[in-house]
Amino acid sequence: MREIVVCGEALVDVVQEKRASGAALAPLQPALGGGPFNVAITLGRLGSAVSLLSAVSTDNYGRAVVGALQGAGVGTAMLQRRDEPTSLALATIADDGSAQYSFYVQGTADRTVTDPGSLAPTVAAVTFGTLSLVLEPGATVYEDLMRRCRTEQRLVVLDPNIRPVVIPDADAYRSRFRSWMSSVDVVKLSDEDAAWLGEGPSGSAVKDWLADGVAAVITTAGASGITVTTAEDEVTVPARNVDVVDTIGAGDSVPGGIVHQLDRLGALAPDSVRSLTTDQWREVAEFAAHVAAVTVSRPGADPPWASELRSD
Repeated sequence: MREIVVCGEALVDVVQEKRASGAALAPLQPALGGGPFNVAITLGRLGSAVSLLSAVSTDNYGRAVVGALQGAGVGTAMLQRRDEPTSLALATIADDGSAQYSFYVQGTADRTVTDPGSLAPTVAAVTFGTLSLVLEPGATVYEDLMRRCRTEQRLVVLDPNIRPVVIPDADAYRSRFRSWMSSVDVVKLSDEDAAWLGEGPSGSAVKDWLADGVAAVITTAGASGITVTTAEDEVTVPARNVDVVDTIGAGDSVPGGIVHQLDRLGALAPDSVRSLTTDQWREVAEFAAHVAAVTVSRPGADPPWASELRSD
């Protein structure tokens, strides 16, 4: 059996909807979230064999995190329980459904993750991203694991999910990001991420990443769809036409959809992902776009279950 391990934080999104025309903000609504948590939930709901590797608080929110993971079929044996509190993210939803974030992460549990040791031989793919690769000391733990997984010939997927408000030195992060490229097989990023990193989806930076050893760079651009760039080709698939409720978790559902479809194609390995044809990458992107369309059509980070996609 091929297993997937998602590495990174689980936190609480405190969601506040901004009223139109300067009206008062709506009441705060706490919801479980965090990029890696959302990726794991997406994979679990789609039916992949997946576990979350994270440090999770023993507080009430931490217990809710564990329950939600188990309810989605995500393995929790790799969770490291901590007495520190759960991280908080304040998400404000604008009229167009987009979200703006601020974070409360000082002294929180997810930053205290320790090296898990050797992963099981059945772990074929490992994903990384978001705050967990920024906030120390955990960031170095995940970075070391990323490099180790690459040398062990496990598929490595990275979604940086850039949050500038928690990155104290942008140039240092950009340099560190570039250093990861020789250890990563698939990079997924939004067009906003690409712009912050200083490049568009098909520009020189992407070419540099591919030259460093990345097999594919997958860029999301909202309503403009998803682009897959490899050393040989580029393919773009359109976004599905849906009424957007909000975009919370949509970007996280995309790597979940990507990795699940790679699993279905038997491509959870560095060599096999490099052997995919243009038509297969189009299939991967179309599936991820379908997953994201369902996610944005309802409030909060609520990715689809496999049964919902079959009935669409």
